[in-house]
Amino acid sequence: PRDEPAPTPTEAGAEVTPVPAEGSPSPPAEPPAPAPEPELEKPKEEPPSCPLSLAVEEVSENSFTLTWKAPEQMGRAGLDGYVVEICKDGSSDWKAVNQEPFLSTRYTIPNLSSGDKIHVRVVAVSASGTSVPATLEQPVLIREILQLPKIRMPRHLRETYIRRVGDAVNIMIPFQGKPQPEVSWTKGGQPLDTKRISIRNTARDTIFYIRQAQRGDSGKYELTVQINGAEDRATLDIQVVEPPGPPQNLKLVDVWGFNVALEWTPPVDNGNSEIKGYRVQKSDKKSGKWFTVLERCTRTSCTISDLIIGNTYSFRVFSENICGLSDSAAMASGVAYIEKTKTTYQPEKIPQRDMMEPPKFTQPLTDRTTTRGYSTHLFCSVRGFPQPKIIWLKNQMEIREDPKYIALIDQGVCSLEIRKPGPFDGGVYTCKAVNPLGEASVDCRLDVK
Repeated sequence: PRDEPAPTPTEAGAEVTPVPAEGSPSPPAEPPAPAPEPELEKPKEEPPSCPLSLAVEEVSENSFTLTWKAPEQMGRAGLDGYVVEICKDGSSDWKAVNQEPFLSTRYTIPNLSSGDKIHVRVVAVSASGTSVPATLEQPVLIREILQLPKIRMPRHLRETYIRRVGDAVNIMIPFQGKPQPEVSWTKGGQPLDTKRISIRNTARDTIFYIRQAQRGDSGKYELTVQINGAEDRATLDIQVVEPPGPPQNLKLVDVWGFNVALEWTPPVDNGNSEIKGYRVQKSDKKSGKWFTVLERCTRTSCTISDLIIGNTYSFRVFSENICGLSDSAAMASGVAYIEKTKTTYQPEKIPQRDMMEPPKFTQPLTDRTTTRGYSTHLFCSVRGFPQPKIIWLKNQMEIREDPKYIALIDQGVCSLEIRKPGPFDGGVYTCKAVNPLGEASVDCRLDVK
């Protein structure tokens, strides 16, 4: 009887659920069944995103080469590769060039006919699906490019090109490419306003011309040079500026002694350029002439000092940007009168201070190595009051009036010159400072090689 139930679980497991209930081994076989169900729910993964920066690298008489960059999102499973599809101009029949996906981001499409116009797109493939295709905007004309397009942007145009309002903008940008490239200019993705901007192209360069620049002409202009899908791009950043407006709300905040405090706010119009600072000027009522007190003041307040007693002063402030000063200045509404004040001298009672101080070395001696026959100096500094007496010792023996040594002290700096030392002049040198309140000493080692 035990041999018979063995086949029934296998049959029952495939057909009916009540039968497995008879045998104890079959119930544990069912609980794993729900476990895969959440796994089936998880793989709701999105396909990879679109490949990036699809471009033509090279075109020949019967082929062309594409390059692109990997998509931003590849999915958890990772990429299987890319599929390149082509379609002749005028047709809607897309055909895959490669049967199997490949992982390279560069591909050459061979066996094409010269003169054909070919549309191209690339899709990324993974286990979770196929991406949205990356498509070339223009079809590729199959003919040999003798020289790839290349823009030779002049060095001074690689940074922001600044002109003043009313100035002419006349820029020539050379390029190369054979056959002659197609040149196009855009601003913000839109064609240029031909009423304001003139473009003239030759086989070797493009000329960008504005007769009288206005602030609205500022911005980034995109230049594209293209041959059969192969292209080069460059950006021309133009900034048209003019002098700023005057500062606002200039106020005479305070007058005290020989000093005046001013405050103001930035101009309403900065002239399409950053405000570099402010120029502050004063005028004496007697002379009526204006004199500059501060240049390029970066704050919106200042203090003017050293004014003359008895004079009456007016103040004005200009704002300044890359074009220069504002055409007009902000005038302070009030005037500052520097009063004559009668002062009586009251000697300050200075408390008596005990100036006595025992000697203390503020800079110690440092070990030195010198060469035989070359004079050397030892330095240290000491303070103390009364001025301490300085005693130099060598190997604990006081150096007395020896012509080989010159000891000096100046403003607390002690020096000992050792003239043309020999091997026996090496050793430990000590500087001792002594005054009635105590003594201090420092030492160092001198080696003579």
